Amino acid sequence: MRRFSADYLRRTRDGMWADEREALADMALPACDRILDVGCGEGALTRVLREECPGEVVGCDRDAALLAELDGPTVRGDVFHLPFRDDAVDLAVCQALLVNLPEPRRAVCEFARVARGRVACIEPDNEAVSVRSTVDAESALATRARERYLEGADTDVALGDDAAGLLRAAGLSNVRTTRYDRTLVVEPPYSKSEVQAVGRKAYADGLRARRATMAGSEEELDALRSEWRSMGREAARQLRAGEYRREETVPFYVTLGDI
Repeated sequence: MRRFSADYLRRTRDGMWADEREALADMALPACDRILDVGCGEGALTRVLREECPGEVVGCDRDAALLAELDGPTVRGDVFHLPFRDDAVDLAVCQALLVNLPEPRRAVCEFARVARGRVACIEPDNEAVSVRSTVDAESALATRARERYLEGADTDVALGDDAAGLLRAAGLSNVRTTRYDRTLVVEPPYSKSEVQAVGRKAYADGLRARRATMAGSEEELDALRSEWRSMGREAARQLRAGEYRREETVPFYVTLGDI
């Protein structure tokens, strides 16, 4: 199972659910007395759940450093051995967790053990991510890099739209799914984090960090990284001129099943 820093999680989850929360409506959050957010990380989803639920929302993660970022009830625990009795919560939910697990069905079965009402997962389909950019080469390069990442991943990082089958296989009933497209737009005026992200493109830092898990020969990955640096320099030039715009859409699937 991959580990992520609090900074990485904040950067990738920033603004999610800031406006549109209709996709969460079927969870009946206002009617829950107790919710468990499994693999909560630094608490991005936990805070949203607490805004919508009048009851107790507990964040659970195996990483104590991530839990330290979150106020309120938290517990350290392993996703496959949750430290809760049977039927302890109304709803067990996770966000972008199952795509990082080698045995996602086993995790869902554990969610179902501790939940007395419903189990929900919010998972992306990383294979269907789309990128549009004022830098001509960026969309094609993003597709190539994503293909290398998907081929080299040791978990199903595209399971979002297949999560319904996963919940049914774990014995859940009345399984239903809502698609939520998260679109991230980079445009003037640029935030500090956006400027930093473009700077990382110019050095291909993201590809360097992921290289060990990407499929392809050394020559192929070297060529991709070289093209990526060139693309990043053009992005940086456009950013300085106030001309850079990038739009990335990641489809998430909110899948819910009854115990």
